[in-house]
Amino acid sequence: MTVSTPLLDTIEFPADLRKLNPAQLPQLVDELRAETIDAASQTGGHFGAGLGVAELTVALHYVFNTPQDRLIWDVSHQAYPHKILTGRRELIRKIRQRDGLYGFTKRTESDYDPFGAAHSSTSISAGLGMAVARDLLGDDNNVICVIGDGAMSAGMAYEAMNNAGALDSRLVVVLNDNGMSIAPAVGALTNYLSWLVSSRSFLSLRDIAKQLAKRFPRGFQTAAARADEYARGMLFGGTLFEELGFYYVGPIDGHDIDTLVPVLENVRDADQLGPILVHVVTEKGKGNPFGKEHEEKYHAVGKFDPGTGEMFKAKSNAPSYTSIFASALINEAEKDQRIVAITAAMPSGTGIDKFAEQFPERSFDVGIAEQHAVTFAAGLATEGFKPFAAIYSTFLQRAYDQVVHDVALQKLPVRFAIDRAGLVGQDGPTHAGSYDLAYLSCLPDMVVMAASDEAELIHMVATAAAIDDGPCAFRYPRGEGVGVDMPEEGIPLDIGKGRIVKEGNKVALLSLGARLQECLVAADQLDGQGLSTSVADARFAKPLDADLLERLVNEHEVLITIEEGSIGGFGSHVLHHLANNNLLRNGTTIRPMFLPDRFVEHGAPAEQYRDAALEANHIVEEVFLALNHDSKVLELKAKA
Repeated sequence: MTVSTPLLDTIEFPADLRKLNPAQLPQLVDELRAETIDAASQTGGHFGAGLGVAELTVALHYVFNTPQDRLIWDVSHQAYPHKILTGRRELIRKIRQRDGLYGFTKRTESDYDPFGAAHSSTSISAGLGMAVARDLLGDDNNVICVIGDGAMSAGMAYEAMNNAGALDSRLVVVLNDNGMSIAPAVGALTNYLSWLVSSRSFLSLRDIAKQLAKRFPRGFQTAAARADEYARGMLFGGTLFEELGFYYVGPIDGHDIDTLVPVLENVRDADQLGPILVHVVTEKGKGNPFGKEHEEKYHAVGKFDPGTGEMFKAKSNAPSYTSIFASALINEAEKDQRIVAITAAMPSGTGIDKFAEQFPERSFDVGIAEQHAVTFAAGLATEGFKPFAAIYSTFLQRAYDQVVHDVALQKLPVRFAIDRAGLVGQDGPTHAGSYDLAYLSCLPDMVVMAASDEAELIHMVATAAAIDDGPCAFRYPRGEGVGVDMPEEGIPLDIGKGRIVKEGNKVALLSLGARLQECLVAADQLDGQGLSTSVADARFAKPLDADLLERLVNEHEVLITIEEGSIGGFGSHVLHHLANNNLLRNGTTIRPMFLPDRFVEHGAPAEQYRDAALEANHIVEEVFLALNHDSKVLELKAKA
């Protein structure tokens, strides 16, 4: 489907946009929204948030002098229209693809991306840092932070606002309220009042009134202050932000560009104010082809027909790991009323929405507040409940102190269900689950498991439910399972015990997690080369299976460990154990394989694992390197 965009075709950078007259902006918005829909239909990706800010994106670039004025998009999954207007339109149909645009803002991609973001609630902190740096340098550019889509539910945003109010640096925060969670419906009257409150005339009158009030008795001053608060706060919902030190403007209809532009111009020119919050109400997914009944559906999408909204989805014979986890947890909860589930604003992404359908009173979505989620779970554990905190690996990083201080230190039996472990494809390094093995396995008394397939995941859910004397975690990848036979119910595993999957006598491949299938493929290739190969599934990163390790080392010439995690994880623990037990002296060559010590760029999952050198052919090469068969390695590389 080709969209007609005659006005958008004249815009390469925001400087071109600023040459338009205001009457042309509504047409540009319509074309920008149509272009965003058409591009997303070909690539998939985050979708709804960008459609909701088409007017706001145009208005911000029209009013402010970007990139000299810093424009920061919180989370930045709403930045597709921003990318189209900032010199990247020709690449927008390769977004989230290998060597294409990143799905979020990225400093190395464009000068119009002053801050890289993909986790929520960072924009105000970063923007305040930029504003203070500007003040220290004596510059006069604007700093604008756009935050919303749930990001205001995280404490970090309020920490930053509190600091900004105290410092009183000039900073503009645009609250993109696309959930109607704060403001009532807006209309012509509130739009006009927002313009009035942000105007120079109102600001001047307000200052005059304050000066006059100082000449009257204290009681009159208090009454005047209360009247001012009512006029700008109680009437419009800004009291909280005013208490944090922000001058509040809003709410404004975020789809009325004729209002947005003059209000933002007033804000831009209000030099005497410190931090300002502009409250903009938008409709997430505005103009999407799916319909309002599918609001969560259009947050992130695969490829689709832009005319009908029909999704194009490859068929799979195996269920997703997320759905398997949800079913297994529901089965365990049916047997144990103490099991509760917690998610941090990702109910469908973690499968907790399915759990909530069965057990609504035992399911808790705490918003984008991972720190709170972990300590909330700890509190539940102190009272005898069995909390399962289902959090993506990359988001659990945000709550590490709580994992250490509130859970591990007190040996509380919180169970961490870690979705999206390993590389995650098009979402790239900001969302990759690369570090949980390293940052959890170093904690005393923490049990850490990794599922090699969907059947193992079911058993690990049962194992976590059975552990009641300390914390545990089990990790599993994004996407579909491998198609193994499924058990009728989970059976708790022996803690710290792995399993031999294939017997051999020369080479041992010890896998932790979902690279097991690649290990089996590599073993077949090695057997064909005359190298009898064992394959073992470690199951546990902590505690390690000491007996299994000693057997593999003593009975094989080469031991390779394979994991979907960073340096400092499973392989490091294996080497520490072997060194401490004098098991590195018998001549066995031991080599760890893990994610490279760099951030793996976005692309299809297979492309990422090829880049990370964790496919079957890479395992075979590693074995020949261990055996000093350099000529064989060169031969294999030539065939690749």
